[in-house]
Amino acid sequence: MLRLPVIVGFGGYNAAGRASFHQAFRRMVIESLPADQRQETLLGLATLMNIVRYDGGQYRDRNGSLFSAEEVCQEFGHSILDDTLVRFLEEPASPYTDNFYEKIAVRSAGQLPGGFVPGDYYRSQCHPKGLQMAVMGASDAVHSLGLPWHQIMQSVAPDQVSVYSSSAMAQMDDNGYQGLMQARMNGRKVTAKQLPLGLNSMPTDFINAYVLGSVGSTGSMTGACASFLYNLRLGIEDIQSGRARVVLVGNSEAPLTREIIDGYSAMSALATEAGLKKLDGNGRADYRRACRPFSDNCGFTLAESAQYFVLMDDALAMALGMQIHGAVTDVFVNADGNKRSISAPGAGNYLTLAKSVAAARSMLGDEAIQKRSWVQSHGSSTPQNRVTESAILDRVASAFGITEWPVTAIKSYVGHSLAPASGDQLAATLGSFAQGILPGIKTIDHVASDVMAERLKISFSDLTAKKDVAFINSKGFGGNNASAVVLSPDVVSAMLGKRYGKSAMVEYAKRNDTVTEQASAYHQQALRGELNPVYRFGEDVIDDDGITVTSSSITLAGFDHPVSLIRDNPYQDMF
Repeated sequence: MLRLPVIVGFGGYNAAGRASFHQAFRRMVIESLPADQRQETLLGLATLMNIVRYDGGQYRDRNGSLFSAEEVCQEFGHSILDDTLVRFLEEPASPYTDNFYEKIAVRSAGQLPGGFVPGDYYRSQCHPKGLQMAVMGASDAVHSLGLPWHQIMQSVAPDQVSVYSSSAMAQMDDNGYQGLMQARMNGRKVTAKQLPLGLNSMPTDFINAYVLGSVGSTGSMTGACASFLYNLRLGIEDIQSGRARVVLVGNSEAPLTREIIDGYSAMSALATEAGLKKLDGNGRADYRRACRPFSDNCGFTLAESAQYFVLMDDALAMALGMQIHGAVTDVFVNADGNKRSISAPGAGNYLTLAKSVAAARSMLGDEAIQKRSWVQSHGSSTPQNRVTESAILDRVASAFGITEWPVTAIKSYVGHSLAPASGDQLAATLGSFAQGILPGIKTIDHVASDVMAERLKISFSDLTAKKDVAFINSKGFGGNNASAVVLSPDVVSAMLGKRYGKSAMVEYAKRNDTVTEQASAYHQQALRGELNPVYRFGEDVIDDDGITVTSSSITLAGFDHPVSLIRDNPYQDMF
C-alpha cells in the first residue's frame, strides 16, 4: 500500500509576507477578500513590517501613538500595500559600491516587506541573509503544525525524518561568498565563517542543527529554478517508500546582490528600467508591473524568498490529527536533451507536464482534469518563456481534451526567487484551495500575440473557483524541468475516508480539533508580531556518551525511540 505524502504545515516569507495560514496568498488577492480577512492581512503585515507593535489590544506606532485595528488599516493601509510585492529596488545590495543604482539597469525586485529584517528575530550574528530567512521560514512552518516538534518526534524513530533544502545561488552577501571574494580587494581579511556559511547546502544544515535537531536523512538538491521541486521529489519519495514518515522540504534564496543582478543582466534575462519604459511607451517605468507573464514583457524580476513545507505519511497524519492542506502525489523531472544554448528551453517540460496530467487522470479521471484543474505556471516574464511555456500548456491541454484551462502566474506578484520559486507556487496553490480564489495576472492587460493560448484561460483578475488538482510547472536554466501534482484537501479527505473508514475519520476529526486550535494560537501570536523563531544553538548536543550501539539498534540521548538496525535482505533471491 503506497503511503500518501500529505502537507500538514507550511510557512515562510516572500515579498507578499508570511506564508503560513495563507497570509502571503491573501496579500496577493486582497481585493477579493471579505473585509475581516482584509483587515487581518493588513494588521499582520503592519506588525511584520514594524510599522506598529501590538500593545494590549491596541497598536502603537513608532511615535508612540495608539491605534485601533481599524485605524491601523486606515492610516497605514496604503503604505503597507505599496511596500510589499514587486516594487522599486530600495537598497544597495553591495556594501562596497557607491552610486549603486546609477551603475545597474535593473531597478525592480520582489523584496521582503519593507521594515522586516529576518535577522532581528534571533541571534543571527554573521549569518548571511539567506540563512536568516531559512531559520525564519522553517520555524514558521514548524509553528504552523499545531503540535510541538518534540511531540511529533515522540511518534517516530529519529531516522524517520528527512530534510531537503538548498539555495541555487549560494549565500552571496557580505557574510557569505560576496565578502569572501571581495575581502582582499577591499583591504579586509576573510573570516572563518564566510566560506562554510556560503555553501548552498547551508539552509539544510542550519535547519538540522538549530531548528529541528534532526539526525535523519538530509540533502540539498539544486536544479536552477526547479530546485524546490527537485527537493520535494526527494521528500515525497522518502514518504512513499517508507524511508521517512516526516519530511521538511523547502528552499531559501537571497539573490538581491549587485553581483547576481549584474550576472543575470549580462544575460539580458532581467527586466530593466529602460525595457519597462519602452513597454509602456510613456517615458515611465512601472516597477510594480515589472513582471508580466504571457504578455509583452522584457525579462524576469529577481526576488528573495524562503518557503518550507512539512509532509507526513497519511497514517501518521491521521494518528496525530494533523491539519491537511493537500497532498503531493508526484513530481516529474526531465532534462531537455541536445541544446543549442544551455539557457534555452527544450523538450523536457513537455514530458514533465504531460506525465503530471496523466498521473492525475489515472487517479481522478478525465472530468476532474478537464473541469477542476489548473496550472500554476512557471510564468517567468521573459519573451522566450511566454512562447515556449504557453505552447507546452496549450498542446498538453489539447492532448487531454482540456479547454479553458486556468493558468496562474504568481511571479507577477512576488517575482522570481530562483530556488524557492516553486515553493512560492505551492504556497499560493494551497491558498487557492483554501480560499477558492485563483489569482489573476493583474500586471497585464493583454496576452501577447505570440502566446499560444487557444485552450488556456489567462485572466487579468481573480477568479472564484473550486478545484480538485493543481499542476505546478517549472522550467529552469540548463534544462532543469519539473512538474508536480497537488491534490486539494477535499480530494485528500475523500481518499483518507476510503482507506480508513468512517469511524476512523470521526476519531481523526476529534484529534484535529485540538491541533487546529493550537495552530490558530500561533497564528494569532504571529499576527501580533510574535514570530518566535526556533534557534537552538548548542542545545541538547549529543556527545559520544549519549549514544548506545548494539547489533540491533542505536539509541540516542534525547530521543524516545531507537534507530533499528534490523534489515531484511532485499536481494534474497540472489543468495
